[in-house]
Amino acid sequence: MPQILIKLIEHLQADDAGMPELAALIAKDAAMTSKILSVANSSAYHRNARTVGLEQSLVSLGTDMIKTLVISESVFQTFNSFPHSGSTDLRGFWKNSLTTAVIARDIARKMEYPHIEEAYLAGLLHNVGRLALLATAPKEYGFNFMARDDEDLCAVEQRTLQITHTEAGAWLIERWHLDSFLADSVLYHHEPLARLESSHPLIRIVRLAHLLCCHDDQQEAVDSGAYLCGLDGEVLEQIVSSAARQVEKSADYLGIDLAGVDDVPVPAAYAPPVVDPVQQRLSEEVRNMVLVSEMGQSFARQDGEAGLLESMTRSARILFDFENALVLLENPTGHALHGTATGDQQLRFSEFVIPLNKGGLVAASALERKLAFISRDGQAQSALQPQPPLSVAEDQLFRILGTESMVCLPLVANQRCLGVLIGGAPAWQMASYQKRARFLQSFGTQAAIALETAISERGHAKRQIAHVAEEYREASRRVVHEVNNPLSIIKNYLSVLDSKLAKREPVVGEMSILNEEIDRVGQLINGLADLQPTETTHATDVARVVDDVLRLFRATDFVPASVQIVVRMQEEPADIEGDADLLKQILVNLVKNAVEAMPDGGKIEIANRGHVNRERKLYLELVIGDTGPGLSPEVLANLFSQVRSTKEGPHHGLGLSIVHGLVKKMHGLITCRSGKAGTTFEILLPARSNPSPVGGVQTRLMDSV
Repeated sequence: MPQILIKLIEHLQADDAGMPELAALIAKDAAMTSKILSVANSSAYHRNARTVGLEQSLVSLGTDMIKTLVISESVFQTFNSFPHSGSTDLRGFWKNSLTTAVIARDIARKMEYPHIEEAYLAGLLHNVGRLALLATAPKEYGFNFMARDDEDLCAVEQRTLQITHTEAGAWLIERWHLDSFLADSVLYHHEPLARLESSHPLIRIVRLAHLLCCHDDQQEAVDSGAYLCGLDGEVLEQIVSSAARQVEKSADYLGIDLAGVDDVPVPAAYAPPVVDPVQQRLSEEVRNMVLVSEMGQSFARQDGEAGLLESMTRSARILFDFENALVLLENPTGHALHGTATGDQQLRFSEFVIPLNKGGLVAASALERKLAFISRDGQAQSALQPQPPLSVAEDQLFRILGTESMVCLPLVANQRCLGVLIGGAPAWQMASYQKRARFLQSFGTQAAIALETAISERGHAKRQIAHVAEEYREASRRVVHEVNNPLSIIKNYLSVLDSKLAKREPVVGEMSILNEEIDRVGQLINGLADLQPTETTHATDVARVVDDVLRLFRATDFVPASVQIVVRMQEEPADIEGDADLLKQILVNLVKNAVEAMPDGGKIEIANRGHVNRERKLYLELVIGDTGPGLSPEVLANLFSQVRSTKEGPHHGLGLSIVHGLVKKMHGLITCRSGKAGTTFEILLPARSNPSPVGGVQTRLMDSV
């Protein structure tokens, strides 16, 4: 609706509104200003050659004519742009509307109704619902648009379109949110006169004006209408006789040619030809399938659950003409429906809960997965299915929606109800929703499928986050465990440095070892930033790594004097495919475990047993054994799992699982043999492609300091 008309209505209802305010309002609308100037400069009002401006035009026309022009022109501009209005002769329609408007204004004057222009506007709009029906259903309503405006027409409209032009007109005007009974006067202009005795004056004025314009041959009805408005027959005759002249004058100013309109016969209302119900149902189903398919694609394009819910409610309002729409989702336990943070009342509705085990119409719709049509006044939608009393939660829903009735649509996907979509609508629309039940259910299925996907993706994302978090926790535990090894070596070497510096002995070797171990600490900590580091495939000399490990333990107090370490290596270089640092970590862990397993002393042996062909792959076998008491069958069965051992300290139970993981990372194999004579770990590591021929064995003995 043009803003000038909305503001004009407010202006007309204000007691202190005058000509300056009216002039300021009109000056804001260029088209309206042009209309005022053209009428003021016509021969009826202007006698001089000089063109008058807006202020002079307003003075010369007078307040009443200005109001009439502004109201009429605004209405014509708005409703002449309706679809299909250009292909229909609207002259008869507008003549009827103008006549009713003029008569309504004169009746209001005689009744001393305070808002005369409001009565004029109500008369002008009383049949605008016919334009709305023509725009909505041109084929079905084209003939009836020209029919006589009576009860027969309303009956045909209700039977063919499930809505009358009075309901359509009132629905349109209610969308303007006017503080007026304008919509009611349009809705009741066919109401039986006996029901209007105590109604608002504007309703009675429009009802009588309609009778005088369209049904002046029904004398009894006219007399009853006159009685309701407190007027006699003589006054009505004066009003009707002057109306024709005023209508002709107004039409001339507004540019409407009414010539020959009275010669056009007015047909009676009739029902359109009977359409094959099968063909009609098929057409409707095809249309619904296309719309639902489009909606499904639209839902699939939404980013995230919040965007999808917003798209669902917006699409439902557009497709089904809901005044408002909300979504309630089933909670994870399946015991209640919870409001979602969408729409204008996000905080309020997000705290809204409907328990499923407490009964109620909405809960029943979700549990039974059936459409529900619920009325606020408690009236049954059908005689066979009376509506139970509303619960407090359902009454709250009506207050949130701000409607008289609501449609409860379960969102069902794969036999599971994810929630319900609640659409608010006027009570008179419920019959049409019941006829479109299949379409509503198809829409609900598409929405539910998209919602299920979104919920699944949300769950997958949570699981991924939890998995990554667990990986980081596990990595941090491994790092804490592994860092303890070089830190222990660094601590021991610092005590050696202290002793050597006091004796002024050289410490170059010790400083080199400290630097290496500090670098290794840094590498271990940096490993937290990459849970899956890139694999290295360069060659590593096993003998050199063993020497490095022995050098770490040499000259420290870590290996007690009662423990001997014997190394048996091949004379030729024994190269493997793998990272030297990983092998170093493996050996340090196993040697530490062996030392800790022999508190009373013993022997540790590190041996290279040469090459092994296993399943057509070449490995180098490295063995680390001790003469400790051995492992029990229970411990041996879970040796490489992350279990807590019987050793003291916060990180025990991780060492051998880390060794197992490092060997696997090097694409190797590890086994353990244990008995009363001791424990031996046999490690197979991928050998170089062209190994050197196996020579003799070199044996070295490392005695603890």
